[in-house]
Amino acid sequence: MERSLTMELVRVTEAAALKSARWMGRGKKEEADDAATTAMRAVFDTIPMQGTVVIGEGEMDEAPMLYIGEQLGTGNGPGVDVAVDPLEGTSIVANGSWNALSVIAIADKGTLLHAPDMYMDKIAVGPQAVGKIDINASTLENLQAVAKAKHKAVEDVVVTVLDRPRHQKLIEEIREAGARIKLISNGDVAGAINTAFDETGVDILMGIGGAPEGVIAAAALKCLGGEMQGKLVPTNKEEADRCAKMGIVDINKVLYMNDFCSGDDAIFAATGVTDGELLKGVQFKGTEATTETVVMRAKSGTVRFIDGTHSLQKKPDLVIK
Repeated sequence: MERSLTMELVRVTEAAALKSARWMGRGKKEEADDAATTAMRAVFDTIPMQGTVVIGEGEMDEAPMLYIGEQLGTGNGPGVDVAVDPLEGTSIVANGSWNALSVIAIADKGTLLHAPDMYMDKIAVGPQAVGKIDINASTLENLQAVAKAKHKAVEDVVVTVLDRPRHQKLIEEIREAGARIKLISNGDVAGAINTAFDETGVDILMGIGGAPEGVIAAAALKCLGGEMQGKLVPTNKEEADRCAKMGIVDINKVLYMNDFCSGDDAIFAATGVTDGELLKGVQFKGTEATTETVVMRAKSGTVRFIDGTHSLQKKPDLVIK
């Protein structure tokens, strides 16, 4: 995989963020997602690669999708798997809330998990706690392990959890253990990534979210030296059959980092759409707009934060071919 793709992906997430940010707080999540998707496609068409979408937008949003199997790029250059969420947090943007991102992960062709669109139980940590977590262990055991790895008391550990009725028991267990909780309305890709950055104040992500988002987050954590474990959670026979087609007959099978991304390289980029703990959202300033992006590569271990200033007059469609 060519390192030049690193900066190309920044252009893609910036474009999607700039277009979708116009819909912030307007209560129209599908319009916001459509704007992000359209912008992504336009920029992808200029990138010298042979990309195949293996993780696209989930059916749950009922929004225009970058569909599984879609070919992206100019058709020249390296063959890559693409995991993409043009707008991670459609409801976040619609409501004008925190931590909406435009995200992409790519890896060498055939190395990203083709996760079906269903739920996944996840646990994610940053570099300090790698090798210390176990998705099959109790909540208390995992919190104690993370606390020990990070040289802090369990009472000082912060756990990110999606605010859903299905997590009532998990939340009770975390509280009984004495740890602190950061409930989020949406956006568990951001929640997983935040575990790898001390400045976010997040130590661990736990709970059930989307499986496609799990693959994207795992690719980011691979770049950051973190760890994710997951187990697919089918809710009906159709979803169980999808697992079987993937070769996962035992739904209790634990997916580890090498299952999510089997190669030695991955590139991840995320641009803030709305403000979050890690990235600022898009700001419009007359004829200009500003963005903040994080981009990283597993092979080199490089993590870059990029501030962009964009002329909305010179590049109104965000693409110069």
